[in-house]
Formats: sequence, structure tokens, C-alpha cells
Amino acid sequence: MSASLPGSRDLPTSRYDLTTYWGRVKHSADISDPRTLFTSSQGLQQAKDLLVQYKKGSIQHMTPELWTAKKVVDSTLHPDTGEPVFLPFRMSSFVLSNLVVTAGMLTPNLTTTGTIAWQWANQSLNVAINSANANKSTQITTSQLVQSYFLAVGASCTVAVGLNSIVPRLRRLSPATRATLGRLVPFAAVASAGALNVFLMRGEEIRKGIDVFPSESDAQRTKREESNQPLESLGKSKKAATLAVGETALSRVLNSTPIMVLPPLILVRLQQGDWLKQRPRMVLPVNLGLIFTTSIFALPLALAAFPQRQAVSARSLEEEFWEKGGQGGNVEFNRGI
Repeated sequence: MSASLPGSRDLPTSRYDLTTYWGRVKHSADISDPRTLFTSSQGLQQAKDLLVQYKKGSIQHMTPELWTAKKVVDSTLHPDTGEPVFLPFRMSSFVLSNLVVTAGMLTPNLTTTGTIAWQWANQSLNVAINSANANKSTQITTSQLVQSYFLAVGASCTVAVGLNSIVPRLRRLSPATRATLGRLVPFAAVASAGALNVFLMRGEEIRKGIDVFPSESDAQRTKREESNQPLESLGKSKKAATLAVGETALSRVLNSTPIMVLPPLILVRLQQGDWLKQRPRMVLPVNLGLIFTTSIFALPLALAAFPQRQAVSARSLEEEFWEKGGQGGNVEFNRGI
């Protein structure tokens, strides 16, 4: 992100108030805006150059052009490495990348083979997204990545296949209720395995900790910038990592809930009407439309549940940080997305 660009002057974090939920929703909508995917390499470089001019003091105030440049950079570059996130795994590509996989998982009357195949595809995508957007101050080895991948895939397939085998045995329920429960099986599998996936893929952060930094007042930040001093890490905190990973896992569940629940329930109702009964070929386009529309609105709402740049009391972390807090005795860290 823009924080990784050269220059001692910090850019404003956002044009929106990130201390409020709706401010974070608007900010998340910027980061996840699919239109930024069409930015060329030249356009990205121009955006970076413009922001560097601000960070080096050549431009004094934020302008609409600068905010647009920051939106492009923040949605493209990783905040820790400063390198572009592989396009299909960016948050701005999340809705499009998940569309086909989600539609596959929500296909009515899937066979066991189909269920396993789509759950495998979904968790493979989740592994890639979680790995690409994780806090990079702690690295995960290839062997750990492979192990976590197979555990996540195994968990999602086990839950999906297990629930699919249980639902038909609920004879006391009406056929309509069993059909509805059957449509919700993918949600149970995705929600449980999605949260587990985050913990598995980012478990190394919890074991080793992530970098934390002192919170700064505006005056402290200005003084540091004038002396060309970078913001130094206070060290690695396991408690901060646990909080960061836990909140990210919960945000994944919050994101998958409306996407995996609303479209199948709405589709069940629509299939009971004459219009879809007379046009069975429209079931797939309608399903894709429902998933896409729900995803567009659900993603910013879920990403905004917790701040990406998290500030907590130093005393809520390990004792070594208790006396190292900045403004208000707080420290900050990158939660990851």
C-alpha cells in the first residue's frame, strides 16, 4: 500500500473516518472496487509517483487526483511488502474470483463428487487469498502452506459431505424444509472451513507474533517526518497476532453468511413460481445474478467490521510492551485483510 512508498511524510490513512463503521465501509468499498483491476502498469506507476511527490513534500495537500491515486495503490499493493498482490487474489477481485466457485457450491442437488470438487476449489481459492493478503512481517514456509492447505480442504469437504448425508435422513421434516436445509449445507461448510482456513494459513503469525508500532499523535508524526525517521517496530506480539487472525476469520464468516444464505433461499422461492418453472435455463443466470449482487454489498460490510490498522492498549499485549505504548498508551499493527 501507500505506506511502503519512499518518503518520510505519511499519507492520510483514508478520506473517510475510520473510527466509525460506516467510514470503514466506504473505505473498504474503495479497496474492493473492481474498477481498479483495469489499472495498467503505467497507470499504477503514475499513481505511485504522484503519492511519492506528496510523501516527499513536493505536493502539500491532498487533492481528488491524489485520493484516486491512493485508492489505486491501496487496492493493488500489499501494505507490508509494497509489491502488487497477484490480481485474482486482490480484494478488488474477490467478488469476481468467488462468483463461479460460489455458484458451483450452491448448485442444487450436487452429487458427492460435485460437492467435494467445488469445496476443494473454494478452499484452494481461500488459501491463495488468505496467503496473499496476510500480514507479511511473519513468513510461512512452503511445507506449512501445503499442510494448512490440505487441512482446510479436508475440513470443508468433511463438513459438506457429512451434512449432505444427514439432511435426507431427517424424515420428520417436510420435503420443503429438507430442501431448504440442503441448500444451506454449503454455507455451514464454507463458514466453518473458511474460519479454519484463516487460522491455518496464518498460524505462523500466532506462533511467532507480528510487528507492533507505537501509536502517534499528529504532532509526534509531524516531528518524526520532519527528521526523516521511519516508524520503528517495537517487536513481535503473539497476542496482537491472535487478535488480528481471529478478527480476520470472523470477517470471513460475516462475508460468507449473506452470500451463502440469501441467494439459495431466494432461488428456492423463485423456483416455486411459474416464471422460472417455464424457463429452467434461466436458473443458472438468475443464481449468478443473485450471488454477484449479494457479494458486491456484503464484502465492504464484512471487511469494515474491524479496522485494518488496529490500535490496542499496550497493556493488553505481552508485558514487554506495557511501557512502550505511544499516544494514549496504545500500539498499532496491520491486521491483514
